[in-house]
Amino acid sequence: MEKAEGAFLTISELSGELGLPQHILRYWETRFPQLRPLQRSGNRRYYRPADVALVRRINHLLNVEGFTVRGAQKALADGSGTADQRLSASPPPVAAPVGAERSGDLLERLQAIRAALASAIGD
Repeated sequence: MEKAEGAFLTISELSGELGLPQHILRYWETRFPQLRPLQRSGNRRYYRPADVALVRRINHLLNVEGFTVRGAQKALADGSGTADQRLSASPPPVAAPVGAERSGDLLERLQAIRAALASAIGD
C-alpha cells in the first residue's frame, strides 16, 4: 500500500526511498538547521513534503554536485542553488574571434563538405 503524495514519511520510508542510511538523515538534521522533521512520541520522526524536498536537495548537493557539507550549508543559506543553476544564470562566454585566414580555410572546408554531401544525396 502506497502513501498519498503529500503524506508524511517516517525516517525508514525516506531512507528507503532515497537509498540512504537512516543515520545519514539524522546527521543531516544536526548539520542543516532548515531540516527539522516533526518528532512525535518516542522521538519518531515524520518528514513533511517540504522536509522531503529539502532532503532531496541536500542529497543532490552532496552526492551529485560534490559539495562539502559546509558548501551545501552555504548554498542552502544563500539560496544560490546548484552549480548547474549558477552556471546557467551567468552569461555564456564570448568566443574569441577567428583569424581572417583561419576563417577562410574553415569556409572552404565547409563548402567542400557541403558539395560532397549534395553530390551524395543527388542534388
